[in-house]
Amino acid sequence: MFDRRLIQYFDWVLLGLTIIFGFVGIVLLYSAVMAGAPGPQKILCIKQLVWYFIGLVAMAVSFLFNYKMLERWAHAIYVICIMLLIVVLFFGSYAGGAKRWLILGPVSIQPSEMVKIAVIIILARYYSKHANTGGLTLRELITPLILTLIPFLLIVNQPDLGTAILLILIAGSMTIFVKIEKRSYIYITAFCSILIPVIWFLLKEYQKQRILTFLNPDRDPLGAGYHIIQSKIAVGSGMIFGKGFLHGTQNILAFLPEQHTDFIFSVLAEEWGFVGSLVVLLFFLLLVIRGLTIAYGCRDTFGTILAGGITMLIFWQIVINTGMVMGLMPVVGIPLPFISYGGSSIITVMICIGILMNISMRRFIAE
Repeated sequence: MFDRRLIQYFDWVLLGLTIIFGFVGIVLLYSAVMAGAPGPQKILCIKQLVWYFIGLVAMAVSFLFNYKMLERWAHAIYVICIMLLIVVLFFGSYAGGAKRWLILGPVSIQPSEMVKIAVIIILARYYSKHANTGGLTLRELITPLILTLIPFLLIVNQPDLGTAILLILIAGSMTIFVKIEKRSYIYITAFCSILIPVIWFLLKEYQKQRILTFLNPDRDPLGAGYHIIQSKIAVGSGMIFGKGFLHGTQNILAFLPEQHTDFIFSVLAEEWGFVGSLVVLLFFLLLVIRGLTIAYGCRDTFGTILAGGITMLIFWQIVINTGMVMGLMPVVGIPLPFISYGGSSIITVMICIGILMNISMRRFIAE
């Protein structure tokens, strides 16, 4: 039977933040596509509204059932997502030089977005059974390493270095959140230091160029450095209060690349200025703080780690995207949660919010 206390503990803060981000996203997307041709570009706003509606339905489904069921479904969810990544390797659709999408009739989905949730769930299940006050040992870290490396390698092969790195950051944050044995932490740090040159050798040439361009964008201002330079111009030209809605010159004159997806924060900074950007970032900060509050307030270990992992997913996407458009991080194609155009991204983050609501509503109720 439905527990009336769930209504009492419903998380209105998360719902309110979701609505605010949805509104900001549609307004910014409308402004971003105004620079494009009148035909296909304008339909993106309508499609994004449809994705938001589907995302709200997915969010509602995600908080209606007891989140503890995810612990029992963890392996099935993980296996299905890994299978989808394998299907992408053979039957995926190419776009922008990468094979990341599956075409299902009139829509395309990006399985690498969904696998982020799957990894969080499976790691939360594992860590909830092995966490201890002394910290995880190297032997106990082998299984989560394998569970993370499988999707990591499949995503790198697409290639999608940004999402693969994000997966490592999420898994690493969850591991630190649970706690690592001090000796094991020293060994891991030393191993990672040795591994960095090897990773550089394995990177594709365009991926190396992105990192080198990040360190010095002026080395190729009309090529690899163009994105960062134009984005920084847009961010800086907004100054304190911005140029105003639909008045961003970098955006309207089409100097700003991928302004409706990866670089939509540049549109925000140019049109709304430092003040507008700061307000949006403060709302994001409130979302992250809310997620961590839910995690630390949960009464069972699985819920705590699950909420922590979801919060880290949202946190790292915000940090990487905003850092990327301001030239503080390499351009790796990570969308800004809720705001960048993209159906798979919107639905994934909405499911994450639904799970956080689920944990928030049930953390005060003894099962």
